[in-house]
Amino acid sequence: MIAVGQMHPVPGDVAANLSTIETLVSNAVAEGARLVILPETATTGCFIADRLAELAETEEGPSSRRLSEIARKSGVHIAVGMVIKDGGSFFDAQLLFGPDGKRLATYRKAHLFSTERNVFAPGKEPMVVETSIGRIGMTICYDMIFPEYIRLLVDRGADLIINSPNWITDDFQRDRWGWSGDTVRGLAATRALENGIWLAMANCVGKEWIFDSIGHSCIVAPSGKVVANAGTGQGVAVAEAVFRSDDLDRWKSIATYLGDRRRDLY
Repeated sequence: MIAVGQMHPVPGDVAANLSTIETLVSNAVAEGARLVILPETATTGCFIADRLAELAETEEGPSSRRLSEIARKSGVHIAVGMVIKDGGSFFDAQLLFGPDGKRLATYRKAHLFSTERNVFAPGKEPMVVETSIGRIGMTICYDMIFPEYIRLLVDRGADLIINSPNWITDDFQRDRWGWSGDTVRGLAATRALENGIWLAMANCVGKEWIFDSIGHSCIVAPSGKVVANAGTGQGVAVAEAVFRSDDLDRWKSIATYLGDRRRDLY
């Protein structure tokens, strides 16, 4: 069982955000989850450029230690988006912890959107992590827009793609161009379908600065079927994801997308 935790990170209030994360993880565990994914910049909020030096921590700092303890006490894997600092640079990161509290990986967002480039350094290492529940491909928000990047993680053996975004919108994007929950769910479904892989996306919800976080965190089957959706409120959505089964093999015998690529052409 995997879960996506949808939350509104309060800008700058790390203690409150960590408390919310703990509650969401507890609720997900009560529903049988073994992996809980939380959104991008879940510990600090997203629009914190003017407070970055104050709020960014090392990957072994106080927030990381608290997240480690939450994972250990809950006995589950958790993946959480947070801002980290390293060697004078700041990174939009996703930390993965095992059920013993050990930090298994720190992924740094590879694709930076718009003014993020003025704040963060880009990550340079695509990451697939071997865990006791399967091989997890780690991504953050804008990474999902690039199909070749997700395909790389699949080619490297990922059983599951996790994504910690803060997809945001406003009246212009939503009303004029339809950038909404339907769109981001469709994006997740397409990436799952074209790769024949499970995908879990945990988004923020609520208003931050002049934007609305879209919500609609979801878990998607390899067929592109959305099997769990958190809607527009704070909470968790949970679904069973089976990486090896006769049923999945049967589906993949029909949807032979990976094998049908024309490597001689592209």
